[in-house]
Amino acid sequence: MTGSAGYRNGRVRVLIVDDEPALTDVLSVAVEEAGWRAYPALDGQSALRTARGCAPHAVVLDGMLPDLDGLQVLRRLRYETPKLPVLMLTARDALEHRLDGLEAGADDYVTKPFSLEEVVLRLRGLLRRAGAEHARADESVRVLGDLVLTEETREVHRAGTPLRLTAKEFDLLSLMLDHPSQMLSKAQILDHVWSTSFDGGGNLVEVYISNLRRKIDKGRAPMIHTVRGLGYAIRPEEDGR
Repeated sequence: MTGSAGYRNGRVRVLIVDDEPALTDVLSVAVEEAGWRAYPALDGQSALRTARGCAPHAVVLDGMLPDLDGLQVLRRLRYETPKLPVLMLTARDALEHRLDGLEAGADDYVTKPFSLEEVVLRLRGLLRRAGAEHARADESVRVLGDLVLTEETREVHRAGTPLRLTAKEFDLLSLMLDHPSQMLSKAQILDHVWSTSFDGGGNLVEVYISNLRRKIDKGRAPMIHTVRGLGYAIRPEEDGR
């Protein structure tokens, strides 16, 4: 689901954590249809990695996960982002379980089975109270598929994994993410990244594209594409197949 909506700068991001793939898929569809962007995770560790990479505006979190307990994940999320709105999912309706979650920092609870409309309405309420429903607050954050670039901190993550880029590699990637799926010529790249069009610059662009591709695409579906004689483009995984 993360790559399905393509590039939406400043779009509200919702992390969805549940160990049932069918349920995360359904919740992701509901979140996307609400106009937000879904980031699904199937266990606690991947949820924490994804949260660090995508900087979500809200979280839908199952209380029962295969590795970390949902309350452990909640406490870690709360430690890293104290005001992050969290909607807990639980198959248990006992009062003590709800109290444990609320004490750990959950903002609201939905008990399984639930309606998707209820989840969306509760999420909307949490986002509204947090001032994030219409957020373009993180305009420095650019998202394309599972690739996340944050201008303010100059950090890049793919699928929640941090990538170490040089200053010029970061500038090059930032330029490409400003123009997703658009072909950029070597001359355009030189002009924007190096503010020059000096002879031999084409080779410089090739070297940096190669370095960037090695760091971003290694072991993953490729996002950076070359069209001989025209230039380079970055596209979500499904668009490049």
